[in-house]
Amino acid sequence: QNQVMESGGESVQLGGSLTLSCTTSGLHFDGLSMGWFRQAPGKEREGLLCISSNGYRTEHAGSRRDRFAISRDNAKNTLYLHMNNLQPEDTAMYYCAAAQTNYCPDLWSLARGFDYWGQGTQVTVSS
Repeated sequence: QNQVMESGGESVQLGGSLTLSCTTSGLHFDGLSMGWFRQAPGKEREGLLCISSNGYRTEHAGSRRDRFAISRDNAKNTLYLHMNNLQPEDTAMYYCAAAQTNYCPDLWSLARGFDYWGQGTQVTVSS
């Protein structure tokens, strides 16, 4: 069964750091471009970052370029989201998604073009 699974979400203090992980099952990981998204209660799903299948190209959406970073380790079949200086507005369910393309889909930041989605992992930032 083809699956995408996030992990690492937890409650953190204001200004803290956290790294989320995402793995796949049944998929050819190093043939997938992958993205991170989040959705806060009452808000639409928001695209954060996307990375090409070989990890050489990353794309950002929005204004979190200096606090969030994406990386992947194809040897471990794992995608990462590195988050620093977390703020209460970062509280959300975080999702990863996989596309069966080497490069991020054209409209990736709008959550389009992805073939598989995870169930999400919750990040809560408290002051």
